[in-house]
Amino acid sequence: MLFDPTRHEALQALEWDESRVRQTIARIVSNTEAHRAAHGGWPVDPRDDEDADALTPLAPLYHGACGVAWALDYLEAVGAVKLERNPLEHADSLCAANRAWLEANDSTDFSSWLMGETPWLMLEYGHAPTAPLADRLAELIAQNVDNPTRELMWGSPGTLLAAAFLHERTHDERWAELFRMTADQLWSELKWSEEHGCHYWTQDMYGTQSTFLDGVHGFVATALPLIRGRHLLDADRWREWERCIVNTIRSTATVEGDQANWRAFLIPPEGRTPRMLMQLCHGAPGFIVCLAQLPSRELDPLLLAGGEATWAAGPLIKGSNLCHGTGGNAYAFLCLYQRTGDIKWLNRARAFAMHGIAQTEADEATYGSLRYSLWTGDLGFAIFLWDCLRGAASFPAMDVFYAART
Repeated sequence: MLFDPTRHEALQALEWDESRVRQTIARIVSNTEAHRAAHGGWPVDPRDDEDADALTPLAPLYHGACGVAWALDYLEAVGAVKLERNPLEHADSLCAANRAWLEANDSTDFSSWLMGETPWLMLEYGHAPTAPLADRLAELIAQNVDNPTRELMWGSPGTLLAAAFLHERTHDERWAELFRMTADQLWSELKWSEEHGCHYWTQDMYGTQSTFLDGVHGFVATALPLIRGRHLLDADRWREWERCIVNTIRSTATVEGDQANWRAFLIPPEGRTPRMLMQLCHGAPGFIVCLAQLPSRELDPLLLAGGEATWAAGPLIKGSNLCHGTGGNAYAFLCLYQRTGDIKWLNRARAFAMHGIAQTEADEATYGSLRYSLWTGDLGFAIFLWDCLRGAASFPAMDVFYAART
């Protein structure tokens, strides 16, 4: 089977209601502003860190204060809301807290895109660019080039994406050079599987070596920044990359009728049974999001089949969040709408949006508060709702970082 039905729930039959969507975005933002803690961060949901200290902020982009600050700043920049406070007013102390959190967990991955200080400095650079700040960002990207993690959250693919965003922002050749240097290193680290007939990477992460394929830790997540920055590569090298990407994605798909999904690993860890999940971080939704801007149309039948499987699975029971919830899966529908123009996909995204609003309200009643994070909580879902209103897909921190201010 392409997905585990016990991880999903029936879609609620709720009509698209633009007024309710706008009210939900405004409520999430106003509630978030109202619950900012004295240390500048936000209360930590036990689902993000069950051992969290109320006096110590959780600060990463993925599930902490950086993601919340970025989301608030982004929503104001695109004209979705008007803020009462500057979301970056405690950025320096929170960035320092982020580093201290990594050190306390015996990590020196300060360059990490979703967990490190790179996005903090990029936020600062977006508002007040200086040469020393650019130098520090370049240092972080350069020192991450040969990170053996080889995935988006911790490794060089994340800082490859950062280099692409910075080049788009500044048109400075230094970021293009760092992009090419990182891409060349990743190319040199590709492995070939005779059994599966495709290229792959290994990820040295959390004390084990893996062969993830997915939309956060795996092959397709690394494809996303390569696709985004393809114009920075030599034309022949990009053609090689595109052939490699298309072949691996095609070779690893599982197809059943008009539906498709991808397993988490190319080669399952010893003693573990391969599982088919259906969420952004493991499964078809992440593949669709990561490949949405691929110039080649060779994979379109598989991406559409992945969309059908995502729809058939229904909303996830883990709430409305982006990483492993209803909002992340629904972004796949927005990407397919953007790629094909077929209104069916926008309608499906909006159906999941209304279900996600109900999930957000139910979770708030259960836990007594919103979940203040970008990828695991309500701020990311608010951005998804905004994209549903405008009928376009800009997945937070993967498709967009610097917003054009309205």
